[in-house]
Amino acid sequence: MFISILVGFSFYAYKNFLPKITPPSKDVKQYLPANTGSASPIKVPQGLKIDVFADLGSEMPRVLAFDENGALFVTATFAGKIYAFKDENRDLKPDQKLEIVNGLNKPHGIVFDGDFVYVAETDKVSRFSYDPDAFSFSNKQILFDLPSGGRHFTRTIKIYNNRLYTSVGSSCDVCRESNPYRAAILSSNLDGSDLKVFASGLRNTVFFDFDKNGNIWGMDMGRDNLGDNLPPEELNIIEENKNYGWPYCYGQKIKDTKFNSDQSITCENTTPPVFELPAHSAPLGIVFDSAGNLLVALHGSWNSTVPVGYKIVKLNVFGGGVNNSEDYIYGFLQSGGDILGRPVDLKFDSFNNLFITDDKAGLIYVVSKDN
Repeated sequence: MFISILVGFSFYAYKNFLPKITPPSKDVKQYLPANTGSASPIKVPQGLKIDVFADLGSEMPRVLAFDENGALFVTATFAGKIYAFKDENRDLKPDQKLEIVNGLNKPHGIVFDGDFVYVAETDKVSRFSYDPDAFSFSNKQILFDLPSGGRHFTRTIKIYNNRLYTSVGSSCDVCRESNPYRAAILSSNLDGSDLKVFASGLRNTVFFDFDKNGNIWGMDMGRDNLGDNLPPEELNIIEENKNYGWPYCYGQKIKDTKFNSDQSITCENTTPPVFELPAHSAPLGIVFDSAGNLLVALHGSWNSTVPVGYKIVKLNVFGGGVNNSEDYIYGFLQSGGDILGRPVDLKFDSFNNLFITDDKAGLIYVVSKDN
């Protein structure tokens, strides 16, 4: 029995964790910069190019944020650190890399607001006083605690209209959660007061973004072990007091009878997604572009017999919904099965340059006009 458990755990670790922490077999930097006219396997839209902005190596960059002066910050979640990059001459090459803070508990989300910077660790959300001239974080104040650990340990935060929104994933693949703060997006005042569940039934909505009308759009990751094609990854417009189905329902109000066949449980009062992406493609970063369309980073599958994801797609938004999906930046998954990288977060600067983190290659990319 012990050997069986050990073998099972080893297989799970091999499939789930090693793709994240094992460096690529080929160095993606040798193919960059890349544009539509190059022979690089990394493909970008016409008129754009992609290059390396910064290399964090094994520290696996995750979430990006810009301060009021345009300096780029990134969380190195597994290293417990936050870095800043200064690009004073705006040539898309950092002049200086600064380690701002360390010793954090799996920091993920980061957002600047006025004189403060907010940081989401796996077990809490805090804010620091921020001095943009000295690049200093000080006077850490814990705003509220969060349920920690579990299968989904990242916490992401956004600010809109003086409210702080925090996403907390489920503790499991599929289960009944005892803590209402799990599998939910929370809302609070900026000082941490009035903390409450904003929306529920969201298994793992790691990233989300606001449209120009203040609506929250988020990609939710579906459960495992229903085969290669189920359940779909879900794009939701997330509204207050709505339930999005997990763990009992997925997709277009389809009941997960493998988890619970109780006939008294229905999906009638759950909210279906506005668009679906292929199962197991693992959507992470999501951001609106200047035209109001969505870019979504697909981190890539670990439990599909045919690998899916490993690219950035564009979702064409019209009339409050999505018309279609198209590949935007792709080529990280090569035809022979080699994986060059896994995109995570997406963030535009004030000049419409797109910054992308890659926690497999350990890089921050920048996508800019191909002059």
